Amino acid sequence: QVSWTPLLVLGYLFYLLLGAMVFQLLEKQAETHFRDQFQLEKLKFLQNYTCLDRQALEQFVQVLMEAWEKGVNPEGNSTNPSNWDFSNSFFFAGTVVTTIGYGNLSPSTVEGQIFCVFYALFGVPLNLAFLNQLGKALNAHLLTLERWVQKPGRAQVQLAIFLTTGTLLFLVFPPLVFSYVEGWSYGEGFYFTFITLSTIGFGDYVVGTNPNKHYIPVYRSLTAIWIVFGLAWLALVFNVGADLMERYLQLKWHKSDLSLAEGDTTKLEDEPEQPRIHIPS
Repeated sequence: QVSWTPLLVLGYLFYLLLGAMVFQLLEKQAETHFRDQFQLEKLKFLQNYTCLDRQALEQFVQVLMEAWEKGVNPEGNSTNPSNWDFSNSFFFAGTVVTTIGYGNLSPSTVEGQIFCVFYALFGVPLNLAFLNQLGKALNAHLLTLERWVQKPGRAQVQLAIFLTTGTLLFLVFPPLVFSYVEGWSYGEGFYFTFITLSTIGFGDYVVGTNPNKHYIPVYRSLTAIWIVFGLAWLALVFNVGADLMERYLQLKWHKSDLSLAEGDTTKLEDEPEQPRIHIPS
């Protein structure tokens, strides 16, 4: 019997590659147009407004806001790396199917928006199936939670190793890399790491967006792959934590019910028998 796991992995990667290519095809040309238009507006501003007043400032701020909404960083010039090159498009496709959604970049064309809807419609279930299978692979050498509760010992050691290794690989070491590459503090890198892997994705910190830095072409693609495996690990940790919490609450509730039942029984036993009153017919 042929295992379908390799096919799922290949299908998942192919889906991300397909999304990256389509997003790049639909968005890159429009971004170039908006970038050039923004540079022209800056030149007009410098030539026409020698003395800055409020109205000119409001107009310039409006131009900045429109450029930012189209995914163009106001800092730097037209030589800034494209947000829709293949590496960044691959990263964006990953944020769509994983539902992270940083919010700093989105399709600006109608075609791109429509494709994004259907891409997410099929991609999110595919991503859930992939993460589920990946989580099973990560959990292959761990006993189930029921055995861990019933037979503590070796399973506790395995669980401790699993948590420690995953914490180092996905939460402790990556902030060091992001701090070095992005210029963040370790706290900011750790904040970005957890917000990303938990799929919260505020968008206040995103890798590879500083126009003053030169990134290697595969930087964001490698980050996307790290996110996929980190999502599977953290989701498994969340599931274990949720299961433990549920079992703990159920155990507390069961003990509380037993205590109440024993208390009622003791109370009945301690109370003296009341005299019976005979009512004649």
